[in-house]
Amino acid sequence: MFTIDGIRQFHTWTHLCLNVALDHVATLPIADYTRDIPGFGSPNLRAQVIHNINCEAFWIHVLQGLPYTDEDPTRFPSVADARTFESKVTAQTLDYLSLLTDQQLNTPTTLHFPDGDTATRTPALILHHMLTHAFHHKGQLVAMCRILGHPAPDTDLNNFE
Repeated sequence: MFTIDGIRQFHTWTHLCLNVALDHVATLPIADYTRDIPGFGSPNLRAQVIHNINCEAFWIHVLQGLPYTDEDPTRFPSVADARTFESKVTAQTLDYLSLLTDQQLNTPTTLHFPDGDTATRTPALILHHMLTHAFHHKGQLVAMCRILGHPAPDTDLNNFE
């Protein structure tokens, strides 16, 4: 059985690691932050960062039965702007978690998607997917930094006690 406290801790660890990557990206020239790199679903670092945050916001909205429209990366010209968006979405996630009990976290619920599709999943599974998906995109950020000639520091497991 998953617990709210466990999900909160996983969420904290995820954002600590993401923030190590964002700290590095913030040191790059703005031209590199927005330079397109072939071979990635999100074409540049800015789009990758905003996609990652949009994904968390999307899933939290779906879990609550609320509509969500992705934010346009061009609305966030700097890493500082992206961090403001990240803080807003992190607060939404923590607010959502504060509404759940451990039992609700583990109870299947019907999710309704914008395209009309539905699925039945536990909030725990969706939150697990959301957080592991963030690590996938963090890995893409690190790969993009390497391609741009700015290798990132270790972004995993270095913030935990």
